[in-house]
Amino acid sequence: MAIIGIESVIYGVNDVAECTRYFTDFGLPLMDRSATHAHFRLEEGSNVIIRHINDPAIPASSLAGIGVCETIWGVDTQESLDGLIANMQSDRPVNLDADGTAHCLTDEGQAIGFRLYRKKPVASAPDPMISPGRINRLNLHRKWRVKALPKTILHVVFQTSNFEKAWAFYRDRLGFRLSDIQKTFGIFGRADGTNDHHNIYFLNANLPFPGFDGKLRFDHVNFGVEDIDEVMVGANHMQRQGWPRSTWGLGRHRIASSVFMYLPCPAGGQAEYGADSDMLDDNWIPRVWHPLFGFFSFITNIPPFAMDAAPWDVTYAEGYLPTAKPHGAAPAGPEPTVAPHPATADAQ
Repeated sequence: MAIIGIESVIYGVNDVAECTRYFTDFGLPLMDRSATHAHFRLEEGSNVIIRHINDPAIPASSLAGIGVCETIWGVDTQESLDGLIANMQSDRPVNLDADGTAHCLTDEGQAIGFRLYRKKPVASAPDPMISPGRINRLNLHRKWRVKALPKTILHVVFQTSNFEKAWAFYRDRLGFRLSDIQKTFGIFGRADGTNDHHNIYFLNANLPFPGFDGKLRFDHVNFGVEDIDEVMVGANHMQRQGWPRSTWGLGRHRIASSVFMYLPCPAGGQAEYGADSDMLDDNWIPRVWHPLFGFFSFITNIPPFAMDAAPWDVTYAEGYLPTAKPHGAAPAGPEPTVAPHPATADAQ
């Protein structure tokens, strides 16, 4: 099988009109709208659907509250789609739409779907950077932007009381790859047909943070933009339109190296502008991170729980070796046997 990314996220919200205005200001291209729904489509072909939380089209699930009530995963071929459907039908009900989209629930009751996805390549042209002793831009301004225009959906995040169980379903049943482990906080995984650092992150719902209550809840979606300038221009535009400011402000995660800006969202959770995230393949060895060391390398507004500098604590996840050998490398001896971390049971 090959899942190649997020084809659609379906939001269940309290106010369709307000959320439509929010995502229009956020920079998503609006395809159509009515009193009961809105449909946005990004340049890569992924979709954002807005419906009222009580709309019959919102699937029943274990999710508490509003937010992304269903994630539709894009699949590369009909053969891959048929394989996923057969896999799911072996132990759970699967509903099929007329267009071939399949819908089911994960082991913890999260609503997911699978659909053939003709993902489109996107074009980006971030401005060259200048640094001391290196001139990459001469007699040329950086771009002047009015607002952000996200091109991709990079990942979706859910709070869950058992993040290892939630991850195990994606690993064992959907073929997702482990990217990184944030100790006690959560697990980052990527679909088998992508190079994104992660397409899903399961966050520990039992952490002692505001809004965390041990229930399965939506947390945020990451929308990909070109660079740090577009992230900040987008945030400024949202503020000018009257939307609440980010609590943490601009930052960069150590895990995934990505620039972030989380904005409060009336559709539930947060909407994230993201840029400059790591890209991975199966030669990547997952890391195990101290949760706060992995959280950020810089951030505008340090949260109280991260005021003390975190120890530089990151190690390789046990049991993982690259799948490919460097060109010209001598044949290796037998691979060592190691005890895997509980979250890495899909290792060699």
